[in-house]
Amino acid sequence: MTSENAASGRDYIFAPAPVPTLPITGTTALFPVHRIYCVGRNFADHAIEMGHDPDKEPPFFFQKNPDTLVPPEDGFPYPSASSDVHHEVELVVALKSGGSDIPLENALDCVYGYAIGLDMTRRDLQAEAKKHGRPWEIAKAFEHSAPCGPIHPASQIGHPREGAIRLAVNGAARQDGDLNQMIWKVPEMISYLSRFFTLAPGDVIFAGTPAGVGAVERGDVMRARIDGLGEIAVTVL
Repeated sequence: MTSENAASGRDYIFAPAPVPTLPITGTTALFPVHRIYCVGRNFADHAIEMGHDPDKEPPFFFQKNPDTLVPPEDGFPYPSASSDVHHEVELVVALKSGGSDIPLENALDCVYGYAIGLDMTRRDLQAEAKKHGRPWEIAKAFEHSAPCGPIHPASQIGHPREGAIRLAVNGAARQDGDLNQMIWKVPEMISYLSRFFTLAPGDVIFAGTPAGVGAVERGDVMRARIDGLGEIAVTVL
């Protein structure tokens, strides 16, 4: 039994995986990640480019595994079993508290801070899953599929309601939207999601992407920027 296991009084058959974490600006403390929820088609222009009518559906969510989070500087290894991998720049919402059936007016009280994230997607495998009515995890929850920058505490930056959200590949603009274009705003996402899950400290929500998603290749450099949160750069390996 390791010292950690002895301290907890538990005997594991192998060492538990480390807790996934995100850095926080201005401190060496780390944000422990519990779960990752992602809202689909939350920008009207992206819903349209994917062939959907944004006015006809309530919000829907899928999940990534917490250990899919990777620091931007580590790069994004191009995944196996796909030849069409797309970038999706997203606002990431990090929760410090949670609950069930959270009232809309209390939802922002749950937010610790915000970050820039990339929802990398095996688009060819997603299309195949959609065709057969299957879950999306094979296209969304693969290893290294969630590059994410540091969290900026809401106590320092407030709660972004508008501002540019952009992504460029090798210096060429691909995605260019504004946070005010989100169909479902952050409080609405939190309140709605809490009807179906008991949200908890450490949960993070990827809040959707604007139009302009596209394929990347090995050697490409993706630069994602959100006003007030700076920029992250991720190289496709």
